[in-house]
Formats: sequence, structure tokens, C-alpha cells
Amino acid sequence: MGEGIKNRYDFVLLFDVKNGNPNGDPDAGNLPRIDPETGHGIVTDVCLKRKVRNYTELTKKNQTPYHIYVQEKAVLTERRAPAYEAVADEKDKAAKISKAKAWMCHNFFDVRTFGAVMSAKDNNCGQVRGPVQLAFAQSIDPIVSLEASITRMAVETRKEADAQGGDNRTMGRKTYVPYGLYRLHGFISAPLANQTGFCEDDLDHLWNALRNMFDHDRSAARGEMAAQKLIVFKHAGELGNAPAHKLFQLVQVRKQIDDKPPRDFSDYEVTIAQNAVPQGVEVMELL
Repeated sequence: MGEGIKNRYDFVLLFDVKNGNPNGDPDAGNLPRIDPETGHGIVTDVCLKRKVRNYTELTKKNQTPYHIYVQEKAVLTERRAPAYEAVADEKDKAAKISKAKAWMCHNFFDVRTFGAVMSAKDNNCGQVRGPVQLAFAQSIDPIVSLEASITRMAVETRKEADAQGGDNRTMGRKTYVPYGLYRLHGFISAPLANQTGFCEDDLDHLWNALRNMFDHDRSAARGEMAAQKLIVFKHAGELGNAPAHKLFQLVQVRKQIDDKPPRDFSDYEVTIAQNAVPQGVEVMELL
């Protein structure tokens, strides 16, 4: 494993969606996730980690040490198998698990970044607590979930065509959010980075992924999503120089229009209370 980072980081990512569904809820017919009490939109941490993983696979081309453990449709015991092959000569069970865990951290970017539970009976590689943790992203304002009727001018099978008497049109529904600006809070622990080997190169790659991941995640449901602001708080030491929630309060996002609903990032103003930044904390605007 490489040498871990020496500083703690906390960060705020602002991203938006236009006429799309940023994170559908499979338990609600794939409707956009919404806090039912406030109407604010939600994007889960798992959804955003998937985009970071996909960006890593795309840019690093599955090369060591940037393999991805939680690949789409992967069989995880098979993904761990090379780790056990690499430590096959170790006879002590506890030492074997420890060495296999270190092997996984060294070779898989998402393991040493986000952590992983790899303690199943087959190919037990223990558990890794990742240094990078993401909260749920939440929209600045309540969102509106709309539906549009759509028509497909074809059917899937001959049986369907015969049943419809040659009229091969089928109807469907598409759910979307006209506009939503979402705010994500993230945390990076230097002590945990030293345990997994999350190094400065990994940190640079993470910033690149957060800035660019939406540009490589286009789909019919997510045609216009974009990272708009990435504000990073760098602490002078490993344990940090101020509580994360106090730093997040320094970043204010205010709507600039009152007579109409927001439809663009320019409808908001983002300010950072620079005069209130605690000693030992550096503010970096990476986007």
C-alpha cells in the first residue's frame, strides 16, 4: 500500500439536474427520491459512489492499482479470489486474512477509498473502513416530480403486434425533475487513509471524478446533470482543526429569484464566509 494522505478534508459538492431523474427509487416506481416531509430531493451516497467507480473504470482502464471491486454485475467472491491466490503460502488464518485485506486495498481503488465488507466465508478478506465517506445529497429547494407520456412506435414481440391488430404503438411514462440543485457533504479521514493506503494520487483522482463523473454518465433519464461547485476544506493536521458541520455552515446557497421557480444554476448565489474560516483550515475552490 502507498503512503496515506497527511491531512483531513471535508468538502461540499453542488450539482444540478435539468429535466431528468438524478436517482430513481425502485420501491416507488423509479420516481425521483424525495423527502416526504419537506419535498426536498434526495440522491443517495451509493448512487454517487457508483458514478465515481464508473469514472475510475473509464479513465484508469482497469489497471493496477485502480481496479474496481464492486463492478456492475460482479460476483464478489470471484473478485476476491486473486487476493487469496497472492497469499496462498500463508498458513496462519488471521495473518492470511490480514494480508489478503492489504492486497485488496493496494489493488482496488474503491476498497481503499470507500471501504468494503469482505468477510464472507469464501475468500475472507476482512472488513475495510474507508477514509472517504459521503452523506446523502439533498436539494436546496423542494423539487417537483413530473411525468410525461411517451409513445414507442414498435412492440417487442409478434404476439403483441397481433394482439393490437397491427397498431404497434405502445404507451409509457417518463418521470423527471424540471430542475434541482443538490448539495453533497463529504468527509476524508487521514488516519483511515493511512490504514488503507489512500494516497495523494488517489485524492487527486477523487477530485477529478467528482468534477467530471456526470459527463460520462449520460442517459435518457440523466441527460443534463453537472457538477457546479466543489469547495474543499483542507485541515492542517490529520485529526482536523474544526468540526465539519461548522465548516459546512460557512457555505451558503441562496436563491436569487422570488417570482419564479429556479431553472438554472445562475438562479442561485453561492457564498463562502472567508472571514470566519477557523485557523488551520484552508478553503480551496476546485470547481
